[in-house]
Amino acid sequence: MRIKDISLENRPRERLEKRGPSVLSDAELLAIILKTGNKDENVIDMSNRLISKYGVDKLSNCSLAELQEIKGIGNAKASQIIALFEFNKRHNISKQNGKPIKTAKDVFDYCSPKLSGVDKEHFMILHLDTRNKIIKDEIVSVGTLNSSLIHPREVFKPAIKESANAIILVHNHPSGDAEPSEEDKKITDILFKAGELLSIKVLDHVIIGKDSWHSFKDKS
Repeated sequence: MRIKDISLENRPRERLEKRGPSVLSDAELLAIILKTGNKDENVIDMSNRLISKYGVDKLSNCSLAELQEIKGIGNAKASQIIALFEFNKRHNISKQNGKPIKTAKDVFDYCSPKLSGVDKEHFMILHLDTRNKIIKDEIVSVGTLNSSLIHPREVFKPAIKESANAIILVHNHPSGDAEPSEEDKKITDILFKAGELLSIKVLDHVIIGKDSWHSFKDKS
């Protein structure tokens, strides 16, 4: 069925205009972004196929090349999908900017959009001012976390340069499981002790999972 064969009141754009975006399904929202289908299926059916097969999570993590491997998705539609999810990621980040960090959940809300979709562990440092607002965030290591890669020098040198009042250690687990490994515990102990020696407060080490987090401070 072509979009023009669907009654006017049941087309996604018209329903959005009349009743608002909340009444639309995920597929209908995506259909509005993609605009058109192809000769084999209309844009709603295409959107339903994409979401049913890959899910919103996997679709949001696909690269431009991976999206173009999907039947019916060329460069233009792949670019539209990438832009959609990137804009949403930036929107989520912007909501956290300027807010003081008070809890591990605040760390999760700030860092999760930045680290979503990455397939390697990223070790990030949040530099905080006296009000616990973020001065700067910085990735200091990418790859499997171990004590030979994460050296106190790489962690605290930027903090000294930024005149940070305190720092928070953050890294992600691409598996989605936020539980700490023995290596995570070892690194945390080393860096907390190094912070004491340098008189730089290490407020917490937060591991970011898919929908959860682990706080070494809260679990101590």
